[in-house]
Amino acid sequence: MSGDICQIEIDDSGLPAPTPEIEQERKVAIFDLLEANNFALPIRDDRVTPPGPYRIHLGIRERRLVFDVDTEDGQDAAEFHLSLSPFRQVVKDYWQICESYYDAVKKLPPSQIEAIDMGRRGIHDEGARVLQDRLQGKADIDHDTARRLFTLVCVLHFGG
Repeated sequence: MSGDICQIEIDDSGLPAPTPEIEQERKVAIFDLLEANNFALPIRDDRVTPPGPYRIHLGIRERRLVFDVDTEDGQDAAEFHLSLSPFRQVVKDYWQICESYYDAVKKLPPSQIEAIDMGRRGIHDEGARVLQDRLQGKADIDHDTARRLFTLVCVLHFGG
């Protein structure tokens, strides 16, 4: 893979203000994503594929997840519109286990927190796989990049 993400913007206009936990998840995901990621647009015979690095604007429009991808200097590179349906259950499961985790951190012993966190990581991995599947043929991303992007999809999907 070549190219990468040099900037990511989240369009959360119209969404309720995020909780402190969700805002923290979002900040960490963006920081980690910009520190290390693999994102490339596949070469196609029918169009020129501008090389990265890329600026990504992530949002929801007309009940679809939208990746608006520009080159570093602002030229249009690609735009993907993905159905939210394949994400609904895994996002719901992810937020439920995150709530359990946030509650556990406040009152449970480390062994129980660790068990909940393992479950949370498993659901997070599943969400990353769904995202990689949905982006197949549109963008090439590695698992770690998919995980970080999935966190941002979660923030948008449930609107905080």
